[in-house]
Amino acid sequence: MAELPFTSLRYPLSVDAVRGRIAQEPDYAAHIEQLVLQVLLTAPGERINRPDFGCGVKRLVFAPGGEAAATLAQSVVYQALTRWLPQAISVSQVTVRANDAELAIRVAYTVKARGERRVLNLQVTP
Repeated sequence: MAELPFTSLRYPLSVDAVRGRIAQEPDYAAHIEQLVLQVLLTAPGERINRPDFGCGVKRLVFAPGGEAAATLAQSVVYQALTRWLPQAISVSQVTVRANDAELAIRVAYTVKARGERRVLNLQVTP
């Protein structure tokens, strides 16, 4: 069975210099990864019509207490992804390590539409 063509707007929003239009994302797996990044990097209160959207991991970089901050970040990331992307992904594991002024986040998830297992590694610094 042939896959249907897929396109979405690329995140972060950019202009395709060749076409002179807003850049599009033709790869579904990359689109899902971009959705995960949007949830993780958007701070609650940033979106006008959806003030509770997001996770706000950047503010957690400044939280005191290395291991406690990592545990808090792990919980916040898991809750945000399962709240905002339940139709798109199934989160299997979230691990967070706190190193000085940096959070190393690893999210293992399954893309529900295709059954693909994927991993996103993200380094968050101030």
